[in-house]
Order: sequence, then C-alpha cells, then structure tokens
Amino acid sequence: MLAILEGFWEPLKNPLMYAVPVFAICIAVEAWFYAWDARNDRREAVGKGYLSVDTRTSISAGLGSVVSMFAFKLLTFGIFTSIYVYLAPWHLPMNTWWSWILIILLVDLAWYCNHRFSHRVRIGWAAHQMHHSSIFFNLGTALRQKWNPWTEFLFWLPLPLLGVPPIMIYGVFGFNLIYQFFVHTERVGKLWGPIELIFNTPSHHRVHHGSDSIYLDRNYAGIFIIWDRLFGTFQKEIFTPKYGLTKDVDSYNLFFLQYHEYGNIWRDVRNARGLRAKLGFIFGPPGWNPDEGAPVLPANDDPARAAS
Repeated sequence: MLAILEGFWEPLKNPLMYAVPVFAICIAVEAWFYAWDARNDRREAVGKGYLSVDTRTSISAGLGSVVSMFAFKLLTFGIFTSIYVYLAPWHLPMNTWWSWILIILLVDLAWYCNHRFSHRVRIGWAAHQMHHSSIFFNLGTALRQKWNPWTEFLFWLPLPLLGVPPIMIYGVFGFNLIYQFFVHTERVGKLWGPIELIFNTPSHHRVHHGSDSIYLDRNYAGIFIIWDRLFGTFQKEIFTPKYGLTKDVDSYNLFFLQYHEYGNIWRDVRNARGLRAKLGFIFGPPGWNPDEGAPVLPANDDPARAAS
C-alpha cells in the first residue's frame, strides 16, 4: 500500500496523472476545430463535435474514475503482491526490453477479455455502459469512465501469477488507457494499412461505439486490434456509426448514468421466477430472456440495453 501511495505521482507507476494536461489541450484543440467548421458552415460538422453539458458529464466522470481507480489499486495491491511473491513460479524482470513488450501484450490481452466480458455479461455491462452513454464521439467521450472497476480485478488476477510485478500491471495499464484516449475521435480517418491491421485506430473504435446492428459488440481492442481479428470480433468501419446506446439515456446525472443498470438488474431479478431466471438476469448476456425459444438479441438491441 505504501508503494502505491509513494508511486501515485511517478510517471511509470501512474502515467495517467501526467497525461491529464495533454488530454485537456487535445480536447480544447478538437473542440476548436469543430467550432471552426460550424462557423464556416461545413455540412459534415452538423450533429458532430461537442455539447457542453455532455462534455462536462464526461470530464466529471473521468475525474471520479481517477479516485475510484486509486481506491482500486489500494484494495488490490496486497492481493496481487501476495500472489506475485508467494505463488508465481518465476518473476519477470523489470529491466529488460523483452519483458516490457511481453507485459504490454499480456495486459492488452487481459483488457480485451475484460472488455468483451463487460459487453457480454450483464453484470459487467452494468459497470461499463456509462462509457457508451454519450451520443457524441470525441476526445471528451474518452474520459466518460466507470467508477466501479471491479471487473479489472478478475482479469488482472492471472498476471501476478504469471510473474508480472503488480506495479508494472498498473503502469502499463495506465499507458494502455492513454493510448485509448486518442482513438476516440472522428477527426482522424483510416490510417496506413499495416497500422489498421495491427493496432486499434479511431476507425476501429468508432465501430465499437456504434449502436448500429452491424457494429454491436465489436472491436474490443485496447492497443492491438489483433485480438479481435484472432477471436472473431473484428468489424471494419463501413459507414459512420450512430453513437450511444440503442435507446439514448435522457439524463446527464452522473450517479444515474453510473448505477441505473444495477437497478434494472435488481428489478429483473426480484421479479424473476426460479433460480435459473434470476441467475440469467445477472450473468447472462444483456437481453437474456428466460422464456424458452425466445430470441437473444445482440447486446445493444436488447431490452436491458434499451433501458440503459
């Protein structure tokens, strides 16, 4: 715990704190370009860009997530350290180039698995849906983060067992999130082919935030799109997506946006008949239906997400 407190302001242990000014500058620049387009009556700017109340909501959510992530580190550091010290059969070195590359890949794969879980298991979606609640897609949207990062614990748990030092997990994941900030933009089109083949890009991530049926639950990548290509969840950008949930949330209340889906789960579980139905509403995919023969809709087309 002391190591976490001492490393809170160290760039390799908490790079996000050093990236905050860069985020603010980039958001301001992107917003200025949208304002310039609007002043010059550029048709492609209509319906895009920034809405002040939406951006305030995203930034406030981001500030809250800094606090929740710090608390998460405090709560998990002892567990991860104990696993690393007493159970890991080997310890990866922190001073070799290959170990950093390996850890970057491992953390990114863990993020892919966590992200896919958060879309395909309703209790995970309840925590994650906040990030998808904006109908805008801009650098400000990248800051619209959840306040309850409990799913990360489940998918980071194997890493210290594989000999990854906990401090490196936190640091590398911080750089992972910084990378993801820059893919939340419509100002960048498709990049050079080899980059689009290997890395997550704005084009790929626009697909992920789309509520169109062809784009639902695709492109879970953090840094490397190769995981989606390997595991069958890749979808290229064909047209400009419609962003947000399939039914927009008519609220900018942070606490409602963060936690209302937990309330929806509680309501469905309370009204469900039988253990199977109750568990299904928690651990089934969003839109899971207890009636035999009823179709299970794609994630954002289901009633649970429509209510989100």
